[in-house]
Amino acid sequence: MCKIMSVTRSAYLRWIEHPYSERTLENMELAKVIRIIHNEHPEKGYRGINNDLLREHDIHVNDKRVLRICRHEGIQSTIKHSANSITKGANHPYHTVENILDRKFTAEAPNQKWLTDVTEFKYYEGPEIHKVYLSAILDLYDRRIVSYVISDTNDLNIAFDTFDQAIETEPDAHPLFHSDRGFQYTHQNFYNRIIEAEMTQSMSRVGKCIDNGPMEGFWGMIKREKYYGKKFTSRTELVTMIANYMDYYNNGRYQRKLHVLTPMEYHNLYYEAA
Repeated sequence: MCKIMSVTRSAYLRWIEHPYSERTLENMELAKVIRIIHNEHPEKGYRGINNDLLREHDIHVNDKRVLRICRHEGIQSTIKHSANSITKGANHPYHTVENILDRKFTAEAPNQKWLTDVTEFKYYEGPEIHKVYLSAILDLYDRRIVSYVISDTNDLNIAFDTFDQAIETEPDAHPLFHSDRGFQYTHQNFYNRIIEAEMTQSMSRVGKCIDNGPMEGFWGMIKREKYYGKKFTSRTELVTMIANYMDYYNNGRYQRKLHVLTPMEYHNLYYEAA
């Protein structure tokens, strides 16, 4: 047999014992870990999976290899790339300001620049459709969610409560505070809160969602990963999903822009180095 195949006896015996190449065997083991990550987080694409391989399993491989294995195993993110959020124009303006942020979406330290916005989610009870609204404040240095509030109504209180919660969390913060021109943020009482907190207010131009790009991007992220393609049949189920995701995002979701750290890891690293 060895003569017919033109191989040495030792090579043939090695092939009998291990019919797969070393690289193939490595990929088979890697595929098992990738499958575990995918089962736990089906929303993750190959880059997100590779982040977990590095941080959770100390496995160092490149993106292309992970992508090839995902394709071979039929592993695909459940994310659907479409997103809608609530962005109101300058209806009933009380107090408007210029776009001071001017799309400068980076910061040199925590609490220098905050973004805020409100978005909506739907749930179903029989034939009835209900909504909950999520308001949040995002820090542009570490991309952490500083505060968030879930409410059944999109009113002044949801914005005020989110702001007050952020001040309670970061009492010494005096950031540039950027929003769209939604009715909550143009209200004189909201402006008064900004001034009392010794912050500077900034607003997107009318109809320019990109002026609040990272905030809009966060809404798209949570909806792609946990909301689109699913039907929530109770308020409790939906609110629990949102709360769990906010904790996961801050403490468990690695970001390459943050050197494969979570927002809170990146946040804490700043103060450890100070």
